Amino acid sequence: MRRLLAALALSTALAGTAGATAIYPLDRATILAGSPFDLKVEFDKEVQPQDVSITINGQPVEQVLGKKPDFIAKEEGVNASAVLLRAAAFPKPGTYKVEAKAGGETKTVTWDVYATAATPKAKNVIFFLGDGLSVAHRTGARLMSKGMTEGKANGRLNIDDFERMAFIGTSSTNAIATDSANTMSAYMTGHKTAVNALGVYADRTKSTLDDPKVETIAEAIRRTSKKSVGIVTGAEVEDATPAAVVAHTRARADKAEIVGMMFDVKPDVVLGGGSAYFLPKATPGSKRKDDKDYIQLFKDAGYTLATDKTELAAAAGTNTGKILGLFHPGNMDVTLDREFLKKGTVEKFPNQPGLVEMTKVALNQLAKNPEGFFLMVEGASIDKMSHPMDWERALFETIEFDQAVGIGVEFLKAHPDTLIVVTGDHTHGISIIGTIDDSKPGPDMRDKVGVYADAGFPNYEDKNGDGFPDRVDVSRRLAVFASNFPDYYETWGPKMDGPFDPAVQNEKKQYVANEAYKNVPGATFREGNLPRSADTAVHAVDDVVLQATGAGADGFKGYMEESDVYRVLVDVMALAPAKN
Repeated sequence: MRRLLAALALSTALAGTAGATAIYPLDRATILAGSPFDLKVEFDKEVQPQDVSITINGQPVEQVLGKKPDFIAKEEGVNASAVLLRAAAFPKPGTYKVEAKAGGETKTVTWDVYATAATPKAKNVIFFLGDGLSVAHRTGARLMSKGMTEGKANGRLNIDDFERMAFIGTSSTNAIATDSANTMSAYMTGHKTAVNALGVYADRTKSTLDDPKVETIAEAIRRTSKKSVGIVTGAEVEDATPAAVVAHTRARADKAEIVGMMFDVKPDVVLGGGSAYFLPKATPGSKRKDDKDYIQLFKDAGYTLATDKTELAAAAGTNTGKILGLFHPGNMDVTLDREFLKKGTVEKFPNQPGLVEMTKVALNQLAKNPEGFFLMVEGASIDKMSHPMDWERALFETIEFDQAVGIGVEFLKAHPDTLIVVTGDHTHGISIIGTIDDSKPGPDMRDKVGVYADAGFPNYEDKNGDGFPDRVDVSRRLAVFASNFPDYYETWGPKMDGPFDPAVQNEKKQYVANEAYKNVPGATFREGNLPRSADTAVHAVDDVVLQATGAGADGFKGYMEESDVYRVLVDVMALAPAKN
């Protein structure tokens, strides 16, 4: 099936009708000089190797990239041929035009290969990713946490004082809409990709693990420097956002395989949930299908293991240099449940650390490396609570995320050679339109919604000064709504018994309103505006806001693609300095 491609230097292809349907990386790709990537050309029919010509800037591909690609006469599951060259790299920056010919057909793409600054601007980079973080999340967090008097906020979030800002486009290569995998992958590789994909270009083959790879930021740091790498999240550490730092797969659901990819890269600090994918299949609660024990493998590699808040504090005092913290089999409980309501799975896992604690430990550990570090911190459940329109939980997650950013800001004060970036991977259709005031007359809850002058101000209080309102079920609270939703019952207030589950599947495999909320006082049925295959609200296509401060923050401005953000990150760390 697979033979070395012959006659790639041919400048004129033989007559025929076959053509290249795709070249990966795609047109207008930006590639870090020296960074490995897989070059693939897919043809629309089976072709003969002697009928194929691939050139870069007019030269045979093997002369430019130093090795010949493989010719695949017939790809599995496809009656068509392909050419594949793994781990190619351009040592020098420049514009590269790739032409693929088969018969009389030609396809052309152009790539921009770039170098970085010769001298690093930042020794350390802290990348804060609020999953699903939208403008309304920020506004709601400020109103809940700080309050407002006569139209002016009574305090500021940590992110409010970042001096550099940019709008970020989030669309995927196959749709204007997007998910957390391809968006974070673009941030972490400099290459846009398809929905659900991580660190690859999504090709047509059946396997999710053989697609053309691009280098992740953790791999680039390992290849070019002695910096440390850290990952902190409230989700499973194999979930899309943390996985994007290290992983290569077309399917974000390949979580067992992602653990193996994480072990290959070995970030110095890994903190979050998801222990079920580390355990061998014979262990109760394991979600693996093999006998690999990644907890033991990490321990054998010199990692100190922490499974709760107490063990994390102890691990922070060790000198191993490496910490693996796994505090939940799945996603960790959210702030409102973990610290206040004691709902969710808190009874079963009562000693989970929060994002602030994990960020402190990670920074203290990574800062021991004199070469510096890259740390990714994810506020994962801003998104996970926005999907089911559980707004109080989502806003509490935003407050906690901002408090974690505050830990980064304090670190920056003592280490001015640090860049802090705060952004979202995508937005949600969330808006704050006023308040809901229970004191207003009438049985119909919609009549209690105050807009314009009738909105007044919410009456949350923070008497203990912890940054969170003492209660969420106050009498005049924020009126937060989604622009998109399945059929569900609007309850007009916080979900005190546990996270919201708005829709459930019926016998026709369609999602319908969850009858469990039908009898909540004042509950109102809302007919959805999403397809009946949707069980929660979905992501919005709106731009996200990126904010930055510290060394090299001036690289962020105007409108940028997520792939452009990667270019700034590697530039401030000078991972590929231009060579004369």
